[in-house]
Amino acid sequence: MNGHHARPGSSTMFGSVLPPSTDRPVARHSRPGRLTTRLRRRFLAYGAVEFLSTHVPDDPGPGEERLLLVHARQVVGEVHYRMCARCARGVITDVALDERFRGSGLGTRALSHLRARHPGTAWHSTLTLRATRDLLRRMRIPTTSPGPLCAHAT
Repeated sequence: MNGHHARPGSSTMFGSVLPPSTDRPVARHSRPGRLTTRLRRRFLAYGAVEFLSTHVPDDPGPGEERLLLVHARQVVGEVHYRMCARCARGVITDVALDERFRGSGLGTRALSHLRARHPGTAWHSTLTLRATRDLLRRMRIPTTSPGPLCAHAT
């Protein structure tokens, strides 16, 4: 570099590249691993989780169905719902996620998958718990009273 040698572990353009001193933490207010943990969970939620449905294609009436969220052969979440294809109406009755996947976007992805799987279906929900209520509000799924899904329900 211009006729002189740089010291090992230093750079003349960007300053020192030596590791920080072990006497003090890297950043005063940082929480080591928190960001990487959140990114890892989001990556798992969007890449490594599969959806399996208990939907029976020739079932004539509305019944309780489940969308299973599976990661590494383990169920990490479920969406319980009832649906009537004749009326094009669906009611979400329960959303359950494993603690480690909460806040990762997996709930949003599961409800989006449900909408894509049943296009043209008007979705409602009977859930009133705060966490699920917030998720359903973000997904613009209105809350309805628990009762018969439609005239075809027995």
